Amino acid sequence: MFPGLGGLGGRDGMSPKKMKGMLKNMGIDIDELENVIDVVIRMPDKVIVIENPSVAIMDSHGVRSYQISGDSKEQSIIGIAKEEPTLEIPDSDVELVAAQTGAKREEAKVALQEAKGDLALAIMKLGAG
Repeated sequence: MFPGLGGLGGRDGMSPKKMKGMLKNMGIDIDELENVIDVVIRMPDKVIVIENPSVAIMDSHGVRSYQISGDSKEQSIIGIAKEEPTLEIPDSDVELVAAQTGAKREEAKVALQEAKGDLALAIMKLGAG
């Protein structure tokens, strides 16, 4: 678990239970996350995926640290299209734009989607303004 501390469980090592107790006395709690499928680290130009991970959380006086080990692979994300989240347009916004511009509800909704939900921009697009 912790390199350089006498090879836990091995020859001349300290048992994991004893190590955990000693760390707890110093105000450090360690817990293992169970059933973790993978860990993903996203960077501007690549993604690192750690499969079959072992994840330990160490809490030292309110500061949490994660120790992750497992099989890793890197993937370049240059050239991969990023999915944009679907924009939900509230009916009240559609009605407001339609009322302000005299446009049909369908036209108002399309204008709001093109304006990414910006009411003023949608109204300006439809010519009332």
